[in-house]
Amino acid sequence: MANPEDAEPYAVTSDAYYRLARRFMPGPLTVILPKKDTIPLSVTGGLDSVAVRCPAHPVARALIRAAGVPIAAPSANRSGKPSPTCAAHVIEDLLGRVDMILDGGDCEVGLESTIVKLEGDSGILLRPGAVTPDDLKEVLSTLTVSKAVMAALGEGERVLSPGMKYRHYAPSAPLTLLEGNEDAVRAFLVEKAKEVGVGILCFEEEIPLMPKNATLFPVGKSADLEAQAHRLFAALRDADNASNIRQLYAHLPSKTGLGLALYNRAIRAAAHTVLHID
Repeated sequence: MANPEDAEPYAVTSDAYYRLARRFMPGPLTVILPKKDTIPLSVTGGLDSVAVRCPAHPVARALIRAAGVPIAAPSANRSGKPSPTCAAHVIEDLLGRVDMILDGGDCEVGLESTIVKLEGDSGILLRPGAVTPDDLKEVLSTLTVSKAVMAALGEGERVLSPGMKYRHYAPSAPLTLLEGNEDAVRAFLVEKAKEVGVGILCFEEEIPLMPKNATLFPVGKSADLEAQAHRLFAALRDADNASNIRQLYAHLPSKTGLGLALYNRAIRAAAHTVLHID
């Protein structure tokens, strides 16, 4: 959508929707609303709801305005692979499969939008992003975080949002996430970095600690969650493009603030493989 009110012909809006729109749109927020019959089930994957978003990027907004109608589109990458954050990533996945690739520069945030499903004045967080749970709680009466944000879906449970699959955003090489004592984790990474075929998604301050021949994919400083969000998918793609990488290691992100979005993407990229280091 170019503007929040453009949802009216296609979705059942509410006061809660417009409160969210006034606060976060245009921006990295997707709101799931009951759909109207003007939206075919083929667009919503058979669901009786539709996801509404007003992007902030000027190129995206100009494209929607030029189309004259809302645009329904999947992510610009092949299923399961790390999400694209620049046109070069889209070319890697989709060159020859689409008629055109529109280059609007690097993504500002680097992670996909927050997805919240509205139920009356309450919301269910289906995918965390730059709009954090605390942000949403300032607008909605209550907010529930779907268990699928941090854990794998159970047998037979239906995917309600992109990224809720057990393994998603995944690099070609297996990724293991590390949690535990910070010094012990860094010592473990330094030792693993000596091995042939091992890649490390590391913080910038860890680079001087690593062996000179280590294969490193920096994701920003440990305290800079915005930089980590901006770099995560690019780092995973860099790992895919590196030669002879058979195993990747990275820190397990926190579950607070923007960290929850990083945790959500990382845990799925690793297929929930977490190693505790004492």
